[in-house]
Amino acid sequence: MEDFSAGMVLSGYLQGVFPMAESDGTIYWYAPDPRCIIPLETYKPARSLRPVLNRRTFEIRINTAFEAVMRQCAMPRSQDDGVWISEDIIEVYVQLHRLGYAHSVETWHEGELAGGLYGVSLGKVFFGESMFHRVPNASKVAFHHLVERLREREYGLLDTQFMNDNVQRFGATEIPKQDFMALLKKNVSLEKCFV
Repeated sequence: MEDFSAGMVLSGYLQGVFPMAESDGTIYWYAPDPRCIIPLETYKPARSLRPVLNRRTFEIRINTAFEAVMRQCAMPRSQDDGVWISEDIIEVYVQLHRLGYAHSVETWHEGELAGGLYGVSLGKVFFGESMFHRVPNASKVAFHHLVERLREREYGLLDTQFMNDNVQRFGATEIPKQDFMALLKKNVSLEKCFV
């Protein structure tokens, strides 16, 4: 897609829309109604995750393997799983990462990338994109550290776009698009607050 660029994606996020690719590589823009968010004030780690957090099984790193995280997230999870992270999307998000807007939270185990997530941060909004794990609990630990970081920096919105089983376990909820847009307007900017 010739006109798909980092600037276009930033503009989209500022307006509450985000890109996803179809299997043929065609990129479409989405603004779901209702919109799925995870309220930062109500998130609590699952009881089963607390021992893992207490043992410090994983080393947490920020932004050390951004493209590797994206490429792991782009891998199909099953035979029926569609892939929405195309090469064009990877290329543009790596550019956003270099510009300081896209970030990865990574879990490392025994010197290897075990899991992680990535998303886009604009002002006090984090737009969560995708996560993966190679080791059990690795993505859950990455998510826990993401929420802690967003709370420390007083973020006002964690967008997860669509409801699914993965985000539901973290306390995701759906809100009307107009409520999402009000929260977005209150918290979004081009300020770089994540790092």
